[in-house]
Amino acid sequence: MERFLAFPINQIPYVVITLIVAFTVHEFAHAYVAYRFGDSTAKKQGRLTLNPIHHLDPIGTILIFIAGFGWARPVPVNRFFFKRPRLASILVSVAGPLSNLIMGSLGFIIWYVLVGTGLAVEAPMYVSEFLDMFIKLNLLLFVFNLLPFPPLDGYRIIEDLVPGSVRPKMTQFEQYGSVIFLILVITPLGDYTIHPILNTLYPAVVGTLNDFFYQLLT
Repeated sequence: MERFLAFPINQIPYVVITLIVAFTVHEFAHAYVAYRFGDSTAKKQGRLTLNPIHHLDPIGTILIFIAGFGWARPVPVNRFFFKRPRLASILVSVAGPLSNLIMGSLGFIIWYVLVGTGLAVEAPMYVSEFLDMFIKLNLLLFVFNLLPFPPLDGYRIIEDLVPGSVRPKMTQFEQYGSVIFLILVITPLGDYTIHPILNTLYPAVVGTLNDFFYQLLT
């Protein structure tokens, strides 16, 4: 019964709160950096906000609980408004995953401050359970979104790093890449593509940050 969804029933409240915050800040970061570089497209569409309603995608959010993966509404970006399109586009793409890395790191900081001050022992169990979920999901989103598959941020970063003659071909492929990406995620093909990358990078990121903040704060 508890495994009807991708997460145990008792962890659903932590997942909901974490994803609302993680998705919202992620998309806001994209919109904010784009705006700072001269593209007000997202702002005009009401996306330069920390209101979750403007960022959450109903289907993408529901799939998180059923299938263990999902998405928020992509922030519209018009790179033609940028004075330095390549640099600005890369920074806009990096901003989303970076926000998740920062939030995951913040979760570690809060936890180890609680441990270092002795408050962790007295804190209710839901505090450690929530922080654990908050850290893990944000760091998972950080690694996941940097994968070099369309339509993820990692793919868009590569688009802006390759020679100008290659970018149009990659952009054209992106419309089909989204379908291919879903196939890789929901079929056994993912065991030979996405999953090996995640299973290598994700534990490495979590372990490295955990060791760093443990030594820094305890």
